[in-house]
Parts: sequence; structure tokens; C-alpha cells
Amino acid sequence: MTQYTITELAREFDVTPRAIRFYEDQGLLAPSREGAGGLKRVFSGRDRTRLKLTLRGKRLGFTLSEIRDLLDLYESPTDTLPQLHAFLATVVRHREVLERQREDLDATLEDLAQYEAQVRAMLDGGAQPPK
Repeated sequence: MTQYTITELAREFDVTPRAIRFYEDQGLLAPSREGAGGLKRVFSGRDRTRLKLTLRGKRLGFTLSEIRDLLDLYESPTDTLPQLHAFLATVVRHREVLERQREDLDATLEDLAQYEAQVRAMLDGGAQPPK
């Protein structure tokens, strides 16, 4: 069974050990403990996969609670209808949020393009921008 130290995972995923400890505190990771007093964390392949999925979920904008629910679904039998419905609802809700954000970004980019065109026209015509 492959095992990882916190330093190895931090280096591999370009995160701080503190971030990994935070995800552990949030119940997203569950390393075993070794050494005197159980101070050394030992992460399994399962923990590595959960960290990878957690970081992917964060990049996609999921909350830690949503990520925890998705990780639980990932590890559960896939024929559980209530879990599949919950997963679908989370994905649909998140997609709707991202689509609204995309609309806002498109509108902002359009506004910026208009301002840029106006300023370029002023500069090309030798006019001074308003003060």
C-alpha cells in the first residue's frame, strides 16, 4: 500500500502543509498516525485521491461542504438513488451559478471593450480624455 507524507502531498499538489491539515480538520482527509505520540501523519492512496478531488472542487468553486458530500458520493455505491439525486442537484446548482458568473463576466468585458475603444478614439484623434 502506497503511503505519503504531508510534505510529499504538499509538493505534488503545490499546496502548503497547513492547507492539508485544514482539509484534515474539515474531515476531507483522514491520515493515520505514526511515531512517538502519533505526531507523524501518514496519508494513504485514498487520502491522495480525496485531496486531488478536493483541490479540483475548490478550483471549480465548490464549497467544502459540497466537496465533502461529493467525496462521500464518490466512495459510496453508485446505485443509491437518493445520493445520485443529491449529486445531480449539486451539479445543476453549481452549473447555474457558473453560467450567471459567465454572463456577468461577458457584460463586464463588453463594457471594458467600449471604454477601451472610446479612449483609443480620443487618443487617435488627439483629444484629451475628460478630467
